[in-house]
Amino acid sequence: MTVEIELRDARVRYGPLEALHGIALAVPAGALTVLTGRNGSGRTSVLRAIAGTVPLSAGRVVWRGTDVTGLPAHERARRGLCFVPDLRAVYDTLTVAENLGLAAPEGDFERVLEGFPALRPLLARRAGTLSGGEQRMLAVSRALLSPARVVLVDEPAQGLSPSVAARTYELLCALDAAVVVAEQRLPPGLPHSGRPVVVHELRRGSVVFSGEPAELPTPE
Repeated sequence: MTVEIELRDARVRYGPLEALHGIALAVPAGALTVLTGRNGSGRTSVLRAIAGTVPLSAGRVVWRGTDVTGLPAHERARRGLCFVPDLRAVYDTLTVAENLGLAAPEGDFERVLEGFPALRPLLARRAGTLSGGEQRMLAVSRALLSPARVVLVDEPAQGLSPSVAARTYELLCALDAAVVVAEQRLPPGLPHSGRPVVVHELRRGSVVFSGEPAELPTPE
């Protein structure tokens, strides 16, 4: 598979703590890449390093053969990268419709309302008044509306019912983009629609497994 974006020997530090220890991780084009691991394993730091919201202390970020390590997050977004963090992913003071309008300025967000019908009666509500699950649906909708080539989503199913979580993954897998998600464990029911799925398990800032879902070792 063609590599869309990758980390090469990437290290990330938060003060004296090193969160990523020289990680090499490739994101294939047209695939769903799943980062799994417990809290503190480094999966969120991988997303942030790719998105450019945290700097590397060593290593490189390479996007389609171009070194973008020094490129700030907003420039990566302009080039076609969308990052949905696990926290503060919506604009609390704006309505649901206004949040969606930021991703679809022409107001064409009917397809996400078809995917998440629970958002339709909430269009006039301020995002800050929504439940955690409703905010997650709204945040993921931003990625679904984006024309991005790379979509990064931290815990897309957080706070969602199993049926809505499954629908969320169906919608993400239908995107014409390289999609990377971070979850504590492998979501059930993958893959969707025949899309290739690559799993990387992280532990204490290092990749301890890379492969297909069926090859993932059974937890002890």
